[in-house]
Amino acid sequence: MMKERFTKIGRALISVSDKKDILKLTKILGQFSVPLLSSGGTAQYLRDNRVKVTEVSEYTAQSEILGGRVKTLHPKIHGGILAKRSDEEHLSSLIKHEIKPIDLVVVNLYPFEKTIAKEGVEFEEAIENIDIGGPSLIRAAAKNWEDVTVVVSPEDYPALIDELENNKGMVSKKTRFRLAQKAFAHTARYDGAISNWFTGVGENPKKQFSEIFNFQVEKIQDLRYGENPHQKGAFYRDRELAEPCVSNTKQLQGKELSFNNILDLDGAIELLKEFDEAACVILKHTTACGVARGRRFQGRVKKIEPLVSIFTAARDCDPLSAFGGIIGFNRPVDTDTATEIVKDFYEVVVAPDFDPLALAIFKEKRNLRVMQLPQMDVIERKGYDMKKVAGGLLIQDRNLDQSDIRKSKVVTTREPTEEEWESLSFAWRVVKHVKSNAVVFANLDRTLGIGAGQMSRVDSVKMAIEKGKKALKAAHGAVMASEAFFPFRDSIDEAAKVGVKAIIHPGGSLRDEESIQAANDAGIAMVFTGIRHFRH
Repeated sequence: MMKERFTKIGRALISVSDKKDILKLTKILGQFSVPLLSSGGTAQYLRDNRVKVTEVSEYTAQSEILGGRVKTLHPKIHGGILAKRSDEEHLSSLIKHEIKPIDLVVVNLYPFEKTIAKEGVEFEEAIENIDIGGPSLIRAAAKNWEDVTVVVSPEDYPALIDELENNKGMVSKKTRFRLAQKAFAHTARYDGAISNWFTGVGENPKKQFSEIFNFQVEKIQDLRYGENPHQKGAFYRDRELAEPCVSNTKQLQGKELSFNNILDLDGAIELLKEFDEAACVILKHTTACGVARGRRFQGRVKKIEPLVSIFTAARDCDPLSAFGGIIGFNRPVDTDTATEIVKDFYEVVVAPDFDPLALAIFKEKRNLRVMQLPQMDVIERKGYDMKKVAGGLLIQDRNLDQSDIRKSKVVTTREPTEEEWESLSFAWRVVKHVKSNAVVFANLDRTLGIGAGQMSRVDSVKMAIEKGKKALKAAHGAVMASEAFFPFRDSIDEAAKVGVKAIIHPGGSLRDEESIQAANDAGIAMVFTGIRHFRH
């Protein structure tokens, strides 16, 4: 166990690109008469706000050179940071060279990642936003954490201010160690971003994937176990992903999330993002078993469905599979919906908000996990999809395709009706999130049967028909979506037997004509998207 030791802040070096709340920190440092060193824009900012500060160039007697590229890289700065206070030789060297100890280093770096994220950023601008002195200061301070406190983010100022106030200007060993850990992670991420960009440009400035890929995440929590009880697990967050996602949900009640809960929550949330209208999705083992939406027709609301009706429509697609599943909504959950949910067993409910009475109803099910999403009205989707394999990592763009299916190619004699187009659009958005081989039967506002994860496509069709036989019979006609082409006409023939009226799939099989003929024989409209949605 780490023995506690407090060190007094006798001198501070401040050099920040992000000026947020820095004046709050300098105010408390002023209360304890801590001299401040600073350079460039930070020094000017502090002076403009009546904070007493000594320029680094004045202290080192060395002017900034090379247009500001060199300013803090000096023995009087790094010696003051790196000197071990318990080492007599180090202390003698400080006296000999007239170097004063620096006990606090507050540095955040040039905004490199924001710079390269800008549209049309020039190579030279990116290069000039690679910080050199900043990482050196941070690493030096973190290396000497036993004597020096290092702060790399404004989010750590409040806790540091509290500690200084409560301990008469001193910082604990525990805090110094924690901040040093964060500092090394910060510079590692920064260098990783530079490496990804620099090894990705080379002779091809449009090259997307770098030769060496660095990716850093921060731990949210340790998990009780992994996919199975004999496996250990933890959950990490990508700090740069700002859109609503499983890693920024807030738990309102229930047991701790499991490894598998998190996987299913991710699938539910990603599927919800396909819909602007009110929607409900139910997932089990990362695959949708029921999806429904507030009914729309040609982009106009045809009928406003209450959320409870949307939920029951999703559940009734496959109530047996829905039992014990994950329920997701893109609208606030009301009391009627909560009342219906607690009639059965579910693992998790996730939504942007909950009526207070709905939360009271959920308390009847103590183990039910209730998760709140950030608001889903504005979603900027980006980032990578990564799949770990033994000894390697597969990286690809996320499948964010939202093509207008009305631009698809009609390949049969009969074209879809307006309602069939709307139904096809709905089914196509759902099948994109179903495990391959994937087949979805649907109508205008709900799934009627889902077949997933089969080794042959016709078996996925048969599974969807078996699971949805009651719903398909009651629907008096449905549409069918497949995430990849049909290699034989057998799937079309099976769909025709249950009254399917229209089919959407990518096309591209050597036997496309066979499938088209089967559709024509049954009077089914068929469209080719030219876009495949495999999901493994």
